[in-house]
Amino acid sequence: MIPKINKHELIFPHANEADEDGIVAWGGDLAPSRLIKAYKNGIFPWYGKNDPILWWSPNPRLIMELNDFKLSRSLSKSIKKFHYKFDINFSEVINKCASFPRKGQNATWIIPEVIEAYETLHAMGVAHSIASYKDDILVGGLYGIVVGKVFCGESMFADIPDASKAAYAVLIQHLKHWGYDFIDCQVPTKHLKSLGAKEVTREYFLSRLEKVHLDTIEHYWEVNKLLYTQDLTNSKGIIK
Repeated sequence: MIPKINKHELIFPHANEADEDGIVAWGGDLAPSRLIKAYKNGIFPWYGKNDPILWWSPNPRLIMELNDFKLSRSLSKSIKKFHYKFDINFSEVINKCASFPRKGQNATWIIPEVIEAYETLHAMGVAHSIASYKDDILVGGLYGIVVGKVFCGESMFADIPDASKAAYAVLIQHLKHWGYDFIDCQVPTKHLKSLGAKEVTREYFLSRLEKVHLDTIEHYWEVNKLLYTQDLTNSKGIIK
């Protein structure tokens, strides 16, 4: 039986107690303190409209080692077609992610209460976005949560080809420069695996997270053009 979260207590079962589908618990709320505690323990919310809040810790877990990102020659060229901004339009990015059609999905899990919760985390400096612009128009991007030295990716969208992948590549270059450890991609997908993400066991993921989830990195979320205007195909871990 999946345990229910007491709304008045910030207590989660251990992530290793998840059922075979990866569900740890249900219920509770999306208060900032609860969300932060969940991510620090390798747990995240994922549920649909009119469903109870479900808390997940899947096994296997998908992560992106920052040096493993695969940058094709065509994407390297596409990166230079856009310009990028961190955190300028977080609300627009998350709403775009919510409305972006996805193959095999009839509805989004990024419902209004989720948007409100992550906008609050953004105001607290915990959630961040990176957006791609072309001719000053927002055309792609993604958002996620920072837990110590880990960036937990939540969702992305692209109105034109390569707009989200380019933003992802630029984000990775900045995370490497700032000293982050890896990206938590959460649930395995073919798209992210094609970019270099790999499946790991839950135990391995939790051990990596435990080592760095309390570390803090002081930096400004500002775009450094030198990190992506140089020849990225010569960077370690990125293929030509």
